[in-house]
Amino acid sequence: MGASTSAILLLFANLVVFISWATSSSIHENFLQCLSFNSNHTTPISNVLYTPKNLSYSAILESSIENLRFSSSATPKPRLIITPLHVSHIQATVVYSKKYGMHVRVRSGGHDYEGLSYVSEIPFIIIDLSVLRSINISIEDGTAWVEAGATVGEVYYRIAQKSRTYGFPAGSCPTVGVGGHFSGGGFGTLMRKYGLAADNIVDAYIVVSDGRVLNRESMGEDLFWAIRGGGGASFGVIFSWKIKLAPVPPIVTVFTISRTLEQGALKVFLKWQQVGSTLQEDIFIEAILGAVSGSQEGERTIQVSFKTLFLGNTSELLSLMKKSFPDLGLEAKDCLEMSWIESVLYYADLSGVPENVLLNRIPRFKNYFKAKSDYVQEPISETGLQGVWKMLYQEGAGIMILSPYGGRMDKISETEVPFPHRKGNLYKIQYLVSWDEEGDKVSKKYINWTRKLYAYMAPYVSKLPRAAYFNYRDLDLGMNKLRGNTSYAQASIWGIKYFGFNFDRLVYVKTKVDPSNFFRNEQSIPALSPWWKN
Repeated sequence: MGASTSAILLLFANLVVFISWATSSSIHENFLQCLSFNSNHTTPISNVLYTPKNLSYSAILESSIENLRFSSSATPKPRLIITPLHVSHIQATVVYSKKYGMHVRVRSGGHDYEGLSYVSEIPFIIIDLSVLRSINISIEDGTAWVEAGATVGEVYYRIAQKSRTYGFPAGSCPTVGVGGHFSGGGFGTLMRKYGLAADNIVDAYIVVSDGRVLNRESMGEDLFWAIRGGGGASFGVIFSWKIKLAPVPPIVTVFTISRTLEQGALKVFLKWQQVGSTLQEDIFIEAILGAVSGSQEGERTIQVSFKTLFLGNTSELLSLMKKSFPDLGLEAKDCLEMSWIESVLYYADLSGVPENVLLNRIPRFKNYFKAKSDYVQEPISETGLQGVWKMLYQEGAGIMILSPYGGRMDKISETEVPFPHRKGNLYKIQYLVSWDEEGDKVSKKYINWTRKLYAYMAPYVSKLPRAAYFNYRDLDLGMNKLRGNTSYAQASIWGIKYFGFNFDRLVYVKTKVDPSNFFRNEQSIPALSPWWKN
């Protein structure tokens, strides 16, 4: 999968020759020409370089901008986009970017909540991995190699083509790229049964800052540990993952039951807080809270929707719910039996659509959004919830998505991978608000709502640290300096929230693998500077 040693030496030899006759050119021009001269010659890198002068530049840039907050004319744009067709293109880009001081961002699907895979306040280029999306599945040994530009929808679809009794424990949004999703944790409806996507990675290929291609054996267990939940963009360009497939039954059952306050939503939700994380690991019941129109004109009320996947049939599900969660009032008519791949469509609100819709990389719609996250370790009191309702009634309010933990998540050590949020957490909260209007004033209104709700929730969520989920990127938690070195103390303000005590080990690995801090962004793991440089 990597370029040969002789090929790499040739790249450097050609670079030296090029510099000798191109000293009068700009650094930017030198960089571009070096890339064009030095890559796998069977697939010239010049074919996949896009500058603002290229007609395709804007289309390629915008194709994977999933948050319209970062698509305005004022948003900084890359000097260059590279869409590699081969690992040698990535190697050449990394080597010459480091040589010429070009800042690099790596994009898989473009779903970074704060746009960090395609936006930077300092001059930068994008390595866009969307073309590297092959998926090779081996049902015989229950694994698959997945290139980092693939989406989770593509992964699910390709698995289903091979077998209807295998799946994978990743997210429910099919257009999310696996590159960032896997490396940041990756949770979904199979989390309580099989853990995170990161818990089910068995190998990977990465290009590190000196251009070498490493796999699990050659990178060592420290780096392999770090990239499974610690954010791959801090350590290199991960271009391929080997995943362990998850057995699923031929028939699963789904349902969504919604209750308003007038229909007893408060009582049902209070019970869900107690049982959601204690139910058997075959069931995942997510709670979604938001304000909706009431029964009277002009009236508003709170609705709680319980969206569920059960790895079994309706009869088994009804028996379980009658015993453990009768308050919900589930009946057979509420339940739908289907294959696991059909449940993927159900969770993506694509029921009844042909399964190949999962191959679409572009979401059905895009909007502006802001999100934050929390972890809950004790049930929120009725009094606390009354305050939540008030926040959800406000103009510009969004929703709260609550995902139950327990099951397999309780059995995996908090140090197994960098993702530390395991036993002791009842559920995770995502505060999410979206809007369609342009303009800073409008954006501030909606973003401020998330911040006010987040502040209100402080007494009811985890503390010391107040934990957060890395894949729900939130720059409100703190940011690095892009120019110069970010201190451990500064980065730990946000880092401990995401990674707990694992943050220290991530810093150790970063310092060992990328001591010059070449791979960096506003929330990348910092490299410790030698004491004599401080």
